[in-house]
Amino acid sequence: MRLGEAPGWTEQHVGIASRYICQIEDQIDLAEMAGGQAMAAAGCAATDIDLLIFAAAVPYQSIPATAPLLQRRLGIPDGRCAAFDVNSTCLSFLTASDIAASFLAGGNYKRCLVVSSEIASRGLPWETDPLVASLFGDGAAAALFAPGDGTAGVVAARMETYPSGYEDCALGAGGTRYDFHRDPEAFARHTVFEMDGRALFRHTLSFFEQFLDRLLSAAGWRRDEVDLVIPHQASPAALSHLADRCGFGSQCIVNIMRDHGNQIAASIPTALDLARSSGRLTDGMKMLMLGTSAGLSFGGLAMIV
Repeated sequence: MRLGEAPGWTEQHVGIASRYICQIEDQIDLAEMAGGQAMAAAGCAATDIDLLIFAAAVPYQSIPATAPLLQRRLGIPDGRCAAFDVNSTCLSFLTASDIAASFLAGGNYKRCLVVSSEIASRGLPWETDPLVASLFGDGAAAALFAPGDGTAGVVAARMETYPSGYEDCALGAGGTRYDFHRDPEAFARHTVFEMDGRALFRHTLSFFEQFLDRLLSAAGWRRDEVDLVIPHQASPAALSHLADRCGFGSQCIVNIMRDHGNQIAASIPTALDLARSSGRLTDGMKMLMLGTSAGLSFGGLAMIV
């Protein structure tokens, strides 16, 4: 309705039938629900969490970080945990997960909660670029990490950045680039997300397969050994490319685009949760979490679950 098109327009043009758009909840409400559900599923109380990482492309506000507010909303007492934000745009959950695994391995922390919450609908080009706006949805998901006593865990992690694609995606306002006091009109213009989809796809086509080879090499896996791929839900075209060009059949790729859209950093943990709850992800599987992010970066975790 917001696009001013007939029902079914979004599915016809971009392949997305439905996605969630927040009307009354804010980003912290979503984060609190996701974090609370993750703790309940793991049987953890708020006082059990000693590391909290908020992983999202866009924070609740510029300063302070979002994590301390989420700590308070989750009922984690003052001083009980360390809480900070991680932002590698769409790869924020992967980056935070890698950090959590490293911190846990160091022995200083026992339980880490990673929460991704995004309200993409606040900054989309609804009027000027409805095809881009219709790709995105709001959402949140979380995961709790703790040391294990078996073979499960991160086997390899890799991130590569290609700043030649820096201009492919942008949300310019909110930092120091545009001065609201000196040029409020320029500031206002750049509060809306912009994306050059063709340039982004071209850069991904040029570099992603080689990145994937290096990640798999670090894990010591062949492509045909991977049981399940949890990708960032960038677009239907991106997921099709992953299946067609990267050697993964569509049966092993978790694709939730049709009903969720691109939830930015929340896409991967949402897909992970749905794969687990539907029975597609089971203990002992070799799993890849893969994605791209603005900047331009590629990232992935190879894990035994």
